[in-house]
Amino acid sequence: MSDHRAAREADAMADATGTGTGTGTGRVIGTDTGTGTGPESADAPGTPTGAAPAPGGHVDPGTAEVRGFWARLGLPGLVDVHTHFMPERVLRKVWRYFDALGPLTGGVEWPITYRADEEERLAVLRGFGARAFTAMIYPHKAGMARWLNDWAVGFARRTPDCLHTATLFPEPGVETYVKEALDAGARVFKAHVQVGAYDPGDPLLDPAWGLLAEAGVPVVVHCGSGPAPGRYTGPGPVAGVLTRHPRLRLVVAHLGMPEYEDFLGLAERYGEVRLDTTMALTDFSERLAPFPRKALPRLAALGDRVLLGTDFPNIPYPYVHQLHALERLGLGDDWLRAVCHDNGARLFGLGTP
Repeated sequence: MSDHRAAREADAMADATGTGTGTGTGRVIGTDTGTGTGPESADAPGTPTGAAPAPGGHVDPGTAEVRGFWARLGLPGLVDVHTHFMPERVLRKVWRYFDALGPLTGGVEWPITYRADEEERLAVLRGFGARAFTAMIYPHKAGMARWLNDWAVGFARRTPDCLHTATLFPEPGVETYVKEALDAGARVFKAHVQVGAYDPGDPLLDPAWGLLAEAGVPVVVHCGSGPAPGRYTGPGPVAGVLTRHPRLRLVVAHLGMPEYEDFLGLAERYGEVRLDTTMALTDFSERLAPFPRKALPRLAALGDRVLLGTDFPNIPYPYVHQLHALERLGLGDDWLRAVCHDNGARLFGLGTP
């Protein structure tokens, strides 16, 4: 281990075990004991003693394991491109939808592990060592996107470690408010084809895709058919968008679950297409839509265009399980370093901490 890596690991583990400068114990909002419960965490090792205090004093018992993961790799932390922060009343409606096993959940029980107020969720994510994260907002109908974007401006101002996020919907005026969001400093967009039930190839969206391609601003798109298919999910509709906008920095959420191989093909065809790992490869998702092991060499070869995403806080297992799910693929430490930090840091121009 290099001196640099050793220092990173020592610093992170000192924080995680309470021997660093952090103080406070706070209350636990997650359920992570390092091994979790049930089959979702069968791969996870035991939890080191203690957990890193997060700003505000809130502590999650899985923090030590998360910090130990990136410290072992010699990283300065994590870059998580797929986390959800949104107006509180909207987020609580999302949670109620999951609680009720709404149709778009695929009817699968989906307990929210990190159900807490915004301040606690931010403290826990920062305690995990997320250097940068997102506020994946998305509308389910016309007339919402501009309002969500206005909220996101304020959130980005008071949350400097969150990458300023914006969204869009096929409606009159979309080109105008996408330009406004870009002018306001938006660094990433979110599009949810499944929830919004719209065709990404809708002519109303075409000028907006053009603006994003020209600006080089990534757009994370839930375009796969998991956990439940929609009218416009699958690789076909977004492939049409890429035909017209081949320089669009499209990030396929969830590795394109369950059409993994088709979306890998889009990334192989278009140099600006990336994929995020959100919920993919975890025990939860492997039971529903297993990643084909024959495609692992293709995933490895795209190691410079795969980005860590988690869906925090809306995940039905501890945060650390996503990291373990990536590690157990056996693609090596260089691949993990790229996915969990370096690719995102490069894409968003993050400096050295």
